[in-house]
Amino acid sequence: MKIKNYTEVTEFILLGIPHTEGLETMLFVIFLFIYIFTLLGNFLILLAIISSSRLHTPMYFFLGLLSTFDIFFPSVSCPKMLVFLSGRSRAISYRGCATQLFFYHFIGCAEGVLYSVMSYDHFIAICHPLRYTVIMNPRLCVVLAICTSLIGCIHATVLISLTFQLPYCGPNEISYYFCDIPVILPLACADNSLAQRVGFTNVGLLALALFFTIIVSYTHIGIAILRIRSAEGRSKAFSTCSAHLTAIMCAYGPVIIIYFQSTPNPFLDAVVQILNNIVSPMLNSLIYSLRNKEVKRALKRVLLTIGYLSQRDHKTGERTHMYEDVSNSSFCIVKELGIEWMFISWD
Repeated sequence: MKIKNYTEVTEFILLGIPHTEGLETMLFVIFLFIYIFTLLGNFLILLAIISSSRLHTPMYFFLGLLSTFDIFFPSVSCPKMLVFLSGRSRAISYRGCATQLFFYHFIGCAEGVLYSVMSYDHFIAICHPLRYTVIMNPRLCVVLAICTSLIGCIHATVLISLTFQLPYCGPNEISYYFCDIPVILPLACADNSLAQRVGFTNVGLLALALFFTIIVSYTHIGIAILRIRSAEGRSKAFSTCSAHLTAIMCAYGPVIIIYFQSTPNPFLDAVVQILNNIVSPMLNSLIYSLRNKEVKRALKRVLLTIGYLSQRDHKTGERTHMYEDVSNSSFCIVKELGIEWMFISWD
């Protein structure tokens, strides 16, 4: 994407989270722990889904896609924030700022669309169980996944085009911990009212439309669950959706708080954005691993396999060629020059 650069500004200065002066070391430790836990948790879920043939279904295909988004979404803002919290440079280049804004809205929008797709998947599974495999066929799943990324890309392209077509020739200090539209547009040297209106409308309407589709899906799901006669059947149907509903509340809760606050509060906005950008992806890995029995079983097998391989490697201390069958998939560990490569081949 070509960005027209009419600006004399070559870099921006990120001032960080408002009203947290003197807390940099503590925040660095907290966010580093959350970031590592997020990456590790979502990577393990992704590995568990890939390694277990029982999880090769549309629901877990979309869950794997969600884990992928949750790996990259906090990686848009967290590494740079950790850099300046450690006492290093707070500067971010003009193109680096544009890149950060693009991927923030691209992944954030794609994840929002994915929540709606997952709601539709649950709707088909509960309301039309006999036709589930016919409707949610592999081809449709791939098409939905592509559309998810495409919508996110279009959304981010519109926003970044409106934001960075404006000239930036004055102050370059951003009163925030990453580049986002509300904190960048006030620095423009030209009228930014059109960009503000279009950006706010685009984000707001898209979030509202996606949330509406989720409400519609779960309204039908709720009616279908109430029609189930057995308590065991209702409990099983509800448990299928409970993890996804919890994840949706974690994702849309911060957005609702930002849009419905009476007066803007920079500190509250920063806290809410941190919950949405960094904490929510970590919670998703916990929610889906603790509330889903199939994922818990697959994770347990993966962890046991990793533990076994580590113990075996520690005992032998030499080059190994090991083939281990785990859940109808085979892992080939080839240790060469101290580097381990893992290949997954499906039966």
